[in-house]
Amino acid sequence: MSSIPPEALLERYGPERRLAAEALRAIVKVAVPDALERVRPGWGLIGYDVPVGRRFAYFAFVWPEVEHVHLGFEYGVYMDDPQRLLQGAGRKVRRVTVVDPGDIDQPALLLLVREAARVAALKPAERVARMLDRTD
Repeated sequence: MSSIPPEALLERYGPERRLAAEALRAIVKVAVPDALERVRPGWGLIGYDVPVGRRFAYFAFVWPEVEHVHLGFEYGVYMDDPQRLLQGAGRKVRRVTVVDPGDIDQPALLLLVREAARVAALKPAERVARMLDRTD
């Protein structure tokens, strides 16, 4: 199976979406420099895995769509989100949606990406215990 470069995935979107997606990719790379980036063609997104010992844990994605771009987190429901930026009501995935690249809050998103990688590295029982201990 050949890999698709992220730029090839992004070229089908308009310039504003590409700019937003590139800005979000850069945030993930700064926040977690050793993250593995690869296109998940079946999902139409760029996924990120963080090394955890001898394995990798999927923790984040950049998902461009025609009207916006999502920065999503596989274990978002378990993450600390003091600024209440995460959206979504699914079982575990949460996201931040960007329409205008100028609206990206880089410091806040850096913290969320680091938190996502940290939470993904936890054992499942540890994630659940953290969620049960929260008071928010």
